[in-house]
Amino acid sequence: MKKRQIVFMFAAGMFGGLIGGALLSPTAVNAAAKEIIELLDRTDKIQQTQKDTTTALTTNFAVLKTLIEQQTDANNKLGLALAGIQKSVQDMQANYGTQLDSTSSQVAGVRDNLGDMQQRLSKQSAQLADIQGAIQSLDAKVSALAQPAPGTGTGPTTNPGPGTVPAGSPTAPAGGTPSAPPTNVPAATPPPSAENLYNSALHDVLTKKYDLAQSEFQDYLKYYPKTEFASNAEFYLGEIAYLQGRYPEAVDHYSDVIANFPNSFKLAAARYKRGVTYVAMGDKPKGVADLRSVVRLFPKTEEDQLARTKLKELGVSVAPAGR
Repeated sequence: MKKRQIVFMFAAGMFGGLIGGALLSPTAVNAAAKEIIELLDRTDKIQQTQKDTTTALTTNFAVLKTLIEQQTDANNKLGLALAGIQKSVQDMQANYGTQLDSTSSQVAGVRDNLGDMQQRLSKQSAQLADIQGAIQSLDAKVSALAQPAPGTGTGPTTNPGPGTVPAGSPTAPAGGTPSAPPTNVPAATPPPSAENLYNSALHDVLTKKYDLAQSEFQDYLKYYPKTEFASNAEFYLGEIAYLQGRYPEAVDHYSDVIANFPNSFKLAAARYKRGVTYVAMGDKPKGVADLRSVVRLFPKTEEDQLARTKLKELGVSVAPAGR
C-alpha cells in the first residue's frame, strides 16, 4: 500500500508538471499519461502476485503445523507409555526380582524411541524455519518487481479401462482372440505403510507436487480408511482441489471431513475452508453460514479469528469474541 501511495504521488507530480505544458506539447502529455497508467497496472499485478504467494505459503505452514502437532501428540503418548512401564518395573522389583533385567531392557527401548521422536520434531521445526526464510526471500523479490516462475503442473493421465489391450500388444493376437494368461504371474506388491504413504504425500504437498500428492492421499484413504490420519488425508485432498481451482471438488472433500470424522482435529479447518470455497464459487449465503458456524462452534480458535476476519471482509456482522 505504501508503494502504491508513492507511485500515485510521483504520478500526480508528473501529471501536474505536464499539464502546465499541455498547450505546447500535447503529445508528451499523452505519452506520460500512458506511462502512468502502465505503472499503476504493473503495481496492481505485483500486489496480486504477492497475495497469491502468501496464500501458497500459508498452506505450507498449515501442513508443517499439522506435522508438529502430530509429532507432539506421539511424544505425549510415548511419555504415558513410559510412565506405565516404569510403574510396572517398580511392581516387579517388589514381587519378581528375577524379571527385572528383561523389563529394564524394554524401558530402555521405549526411551530410545522417544529420543528418536524428539529428533524428528527438531528436524520439522528446522523445516518451519526454512519456510519462514523463504517468505522473506519472496517478499524481497516482489519488492524488486521480480516475477515468479510460472507453474508447470501436469494434468491427470488417462489409464485404459479394465480388460483393454493396447494396439500392438503381444497379448492381443491378430485374429482378435485373447491369448491365455501367463502362468507365472507375480504377486501383487503390498501397499506402503500408512506412515510412509502419509508422510510422502505431505512432502509432495510442501514441494507443490499436487498431482502426486493427490494420488498418494487417495491411496491412503483406499488402504487405511479407519486410521487417525484418514480425516487429514481427506482434508488435504480438499486443499489440493482448492489450490487448483476445482472448487466443487474441494467442497466435497471438506464436507466428507465434517460428515464422516466428527472427532477430527481438522473439523474446524474443514468447515472454515468450505465456507471460503463457497464464497469463491459465488455462493455467499452458504459461505456465510459456514463461517458463522465456525464462530459459534469453535470459539477462541485460530479458525474463529479467520472466520471473523472473512465475515468482516464480506460486510457481515458477527457477535464480538467471548460471547
